[in-house]
Order: sequence, then structure tokens, then C-alpha cells
Amino acid sequence: MQLRLIPAALLAALTMTACGSADQETDRSVATAADAAGTTAPPRAADPELLPPDAPRSSDEAAGFDMKGFAGTFAGTLPCASCPGIDTILVLAADGTYQLTEAYLEDPGPSVATDGTWSVEDEDSRIRLDPAGKQAEDRLLAIESMQRVVFVAPDGELAESGLDYGLERQAP
Repeated sequence: MQLRLIPAALLAALTMTACGSADQETDRSVATAADAAGTTAPPRAADPELLPPDAPRSSDEAAGFDMKGFAGTFAGTLPCASCPGIDTILVLAADGTYQLTEAYLEDPGPSVATDGTWSVEDEDSRIRLDPAGKQAEDRLLAIESMQRVVFVAPDGELAESGLDYGLERQAP
């Protein structure tokens, strides 16, 4: 019985060795062709499934949050101490940029527009708006759901006033 297992084990070992050799041969042929052309061979992409859990990954490979899928337009009227409210439109683009437009109700002045980049942090529970112009400060939003985000204080806490600082996703 044990003698029958030896040929199967040898066959499996040879198959694995042959596959590994083919991969190495492909790497060598790509490198040789690149050397002949005077360029460097592009590195082979690591399989994200084989990376250890703590290995750095590109933003497209991030294990949790899908920024492209979350991108969209959010709008609402936020509370204002000196006016009836602030009509707010936040456009989160799939490329990681944003545009925030705020219009103070009953104020004849122009809307205030801010643009920059956005990122996700705090274990995919918060969005940071990083304005392109550094005269403006970063702003934070808590992600309540795919349909709603809420502006929070710089420390990440909700406003103590109990007022609604949320924006709702708009239909595309």
C-alpha cells in the first residue's frame, strides 16, 4: 500500500518543481529581453492573496474600503449660528479628489468652494478632506452608511449640540 503512494508523491513533487521552474524561466526571459532592449524589466506584481496581512498594499488593493465605489455627491443643509442654514454639496470623486460648495442661506454673497483630496481613515469609519489651499484646515466626516456622512469635530467627535451635520447621497 505504501509503495503505491511513493510514485504519486514523486509525480506531485515533479509537477510543483516544473511549475516553479516555468515561472522562474519566464522571469529570466523577461529580464533578458529587457536587458537587450536597454531597459529594466517591470517587477512582477505580488499576488495580494499571498501577501502577509500586515504587508503594505496599494490603495486599489486595500482590504477594506472601496473609495471608487463610495465616491459620489452628498448634499444637505447644515446648521448655522448666524443664518437659517448652509446649503452644502460635497462631491467625492473616484480619483480621490473632492469639491465642497457651501452657500449661506439668506446671504447675497457668493458660495464658498473648496477642493482638494479625500482619504479614508480610522478603520474605514471616517473621511478626511485635505484642502488644496493650506489656508483652510482639514475637515472630518464620519461615515454612517453608504448613503450618509456627517461632519464631525477635529477630534472626530460628533457635535455636542445635537444638531444634524449630515449629508445624504444624491442620485447620480
